[in-house]
Amino acid sequence: MPYTATAAEDTKQKWVRFKVDLWATDLNDVELGIMKQTQNEAASHQFTKDMEIIGAIKEDGQRTGIIGYRKSLWKESQGAKRRLVIKLFSDTMNWRGSLDMMVGRSLQLTHGADGVPAPAFSINLARHDQVIPLERSAHVLPMVPEKFSFFILTDDGPRYYRLRRDRIALGADYTLYGPANEKIGHLDGKLINLGGAWKVKLSPAHDDVRLKSVIQLFCAMLRFNRGCRRHVQRLSSDMDRGKGDLTLCHNEADLYMNPRRTR
Repeated sequence: MPYTATAAEDTKQKWVRFKVDLWATDLNDVELGIMKQTQNEAASHQFTKDMEIIGAIKEDGQRTGIIGYRKSLWKESQGAKRRLVIKLFSDTMNWRGSLDMMVGRSLQLTHGADGVPAPAFSINLARHDQVIPLERSAHVLPMVPEKFSFFILTDDGPRYYRLRRDRIALGADYTLYGPANEKIGHLDGKLINLGGAWKVKLSPAHDDVRLKSVIQLFCAMLRFNRGCRRHVQRLSSDMDRGKGDLTLCHNEADLYMNPRRTR
């Protein structure tokens, strides 16, 4: 069932709220204008030439962030070189974080799960040394909602989280569980927005910029969630038949390299 806070809970705590609003079209004030692309590239080296803006983060009605993805990697690349890369920027185009689809890891998990697609992602945040793993659970049973998990390293040790899709919901709603398996937040998907929109609330005890960035990138990924599963499933089928190009993109391959290797 979807997580609904009781009146007592709402009285005791003031939820941290923000909205991830994804657009259905390419027409937006971030990219409009003949010089906008050049200005955005100049503002951050993370804003590549193939970056397409797809949405915004809003807090208290104000835009506080921008979301884009590398269109050519997802739309034009083939085989295992095709992967999803989403980037999060501030409203002034300062880079905040990236979500990369890890095709090699996804195929490993899918192969180990006898073909059940298990897309895996890595999240890199500004001013945070850890590469945060985000993975879809391959333990899938009939009528059991999909689940994702990740952990964040903190000064007090790792904090483990999982996201579980609500069993009964009109949109793509997810409940966020904390380290003690307690419900600490909810992602309320809105069907009326063709591009995708999620109203997110977090417990104030977990008001952490790193967690908020992970959730914002996760919401953006949900727009491509079905496509990611299908992509991994096709690659897994090709691998089973001994066909297809499974050569990884060199940028992804670098992420698997031993950091202590001789260079």
